[in-house]
Amino acid sequence: MIIEQQIKAAITEALKQLFSLSLDPNDVLLQKTKKEFKGDFTLVVFSFSKIDKQSPEQTAQKIGLHLTQHNSNLIKSFNVVKGFLNLELHDAVWLHFFCEYAVQPQYGIRPVIINLPPILVEFASPNTNKPLHLGHIRNILLGYSISKIIEANGTKVYKVSITNDRGIHICKSMLAYQLFGHGESPESCSVKGDHLVGKYYVIFDKKYKEEIAELIASGNTKEEAEKNAPIMLQVQEMLRQWEAGNAEVIALWKTMNSWVYQGFDETYKSLGVSFDKVYYESETYLLGKQKVEDGLQKEVFYKKEDNSVWVDLTDQGLDEKVLMRGDGTSLYITQDIGTSITRHEEFNFDKMIYVVGNEQDYHFKVLFKILEKLKFSWASGLYHCSYGMVELPEGKMKSREGTVVDADDLITEMIQNARQTTEELGKTEGLTEVEKETLYHTVGLGALKYFLLKVDPKKKMLFNPKESIDFQGNTGPFIQYTHARIKSILRKSENLVRVQKELTFSSKEKELIRLIYDFPQIISDAANTYSPAIVANYVYELAKEFNQFYHECPILKETDVTIRNFRLNLIQVVAHVIQTSMNLLGAQVPERM
Repeated sequence: MIIEQQIKAAITEALKQLFSLSLDPNDVLLQKTKKEFKGDFTLVVFSFSKIDKQSPEQTAQKIGLHLTQHNSNLIKSFNVVKGFLNLELHDAVWLHFFCEYAVQPQYGIRPVIINLPPILVEFASPNTNKPLHLGHIRNILLGYSISKIIEANGTKVYKVSITNDRGIHICKSMLAYQLFGHGESPESCSVKGDHLVGKYYVIFDKKYKEEIAELIASGNTKEEAEKNAPIMLQVQEMLRQWEAGNAEVIALWKTMNSWVYQGFDETYKSLGVSFDKVYYESETYLLGKQKVEDGLQKEVFYKKEDNSVWVDLTDQGLDEKVLMRGDGTSLYITQDIGTSITRHEEFNFDKMIYVVGNEQDYHFKVLFKILEKLKFSWASGLYHCSYGMVELPEGKMKSREGTVVDADDLITEMIQNARQTTEELGKTEGLTEVEKETLYHTVGLGALKYFLLKVDPKKKMLFNPKESIDFQGNTGPFIQYTHARIKSILRKSENLVRVQKELTFSSKEKELIRLIYDFPQIISDAANTYSPAIVANYVYELAKEFNQFYHECPILKETDVTIRNFRLNLIQVVAHVIQTSMNLLGAQVPERM
């Protein structure tokens, strides 16, 4: 923002001299000049024309003349379009920025301010009744990228997850395994642990539907059949036994969950993500139950005839919400209350961001209102980062029916697609087999991450694996290849020397510098809106602009040594910003390709 600060200071002084108007420079609103007009920054002058009692065009003309006369080292020229004053800066201003700031090793990244309260970002948050799938991948990649971007903007972040390791859904897999598993294990059947447990979740659903159909055929209503199906009654009893501490049920639960945890860890490692703290519902739900009981005593909540505990939020524009079942067993909302309290006690966070799909919008509205009713002042810092579901060309995925796209299968497919496409394009020449395999993994995962993150999180998206691996267009491989191309040029060059302060450059070079200048603000905007898409689409524009520059401006073949050296320094910074941007998306960039 260093250049804008200079312009704002010059404008405030001009307003003081011209109209006796005292204004804080931070209150001056500048915007980037639209591409169809000449200029670098634009000032909207309508509010000042009222003070001047002239037309907006006349007022803009006055301000523009004053700036060019009194700030000739900063403002090169100006033009007026209606009430918009477009200002063009001297090349020397951009060159000074480039030499003093853009070439710094940590350019764009703000150091973490140690004495500020941290921000917690919750993501992943899987159930232990099934393996991770494509929907989880979008969640995980969003949460991980948001965490990195917020920290790059200067705030300490802790990445946390809650594993939903108990409840009726977990018992469904356990009961099905108990009835039909015959003692098999991941080792005995050579199946990843989370996949094995997920298999029994699907088996339970199949058996449940069969029993419902039989009951309906014998004269029961659909509602009665769903409620009284024998396998559903069995699973409800298993949940009661678990909460009562039944040794046999607990032992089975621990065994099956351990299989799932090992499977999850393998998937997280493949995706290149990690957590600072993983919470478990089995360890937080009791505190949640306690707080529900406390709220009941204080008449914040109330009981119904069946002993279930409820909260009435109708005065908040919401409904009544059950917090605890009549048999004393807890629900998601119960553990979420306990987990949030535990986290604040441990981290004393300023803000807590829940990265969870928009199917849970209502759930989080209720949770935040409940915590407010329980008089937790920090509840105002809770935020639901709601994102749209990810679908395939074939339609929506369904876990119970086993029609999801498995995360591990998708990762394998992406790496295979990268291998095939890279070899077809002949981009592996001179690489060893080990380097090739590393490249396929980098490109495949980069394609997956970029494709899922370039879309505004709030929007539902369609994921097409083949389209994501394309080396042309708005894709991860296009950006990765651009980085590798720059690195190849730099390897062929002589040692770089510092750029001279006096230099004339082309419009293409200036546009690259302008884009580089935007980078810190891009990170800030992405951090404040929790949108990695801002970084993703920015780095695509930068890569695209570099490729246009590359085709129009010779680098190694440039005969003027000063210009050649400047261009080498320029593309080195471009490579750094591309790499930093992709790292903020959780993706890597290859040195060779």
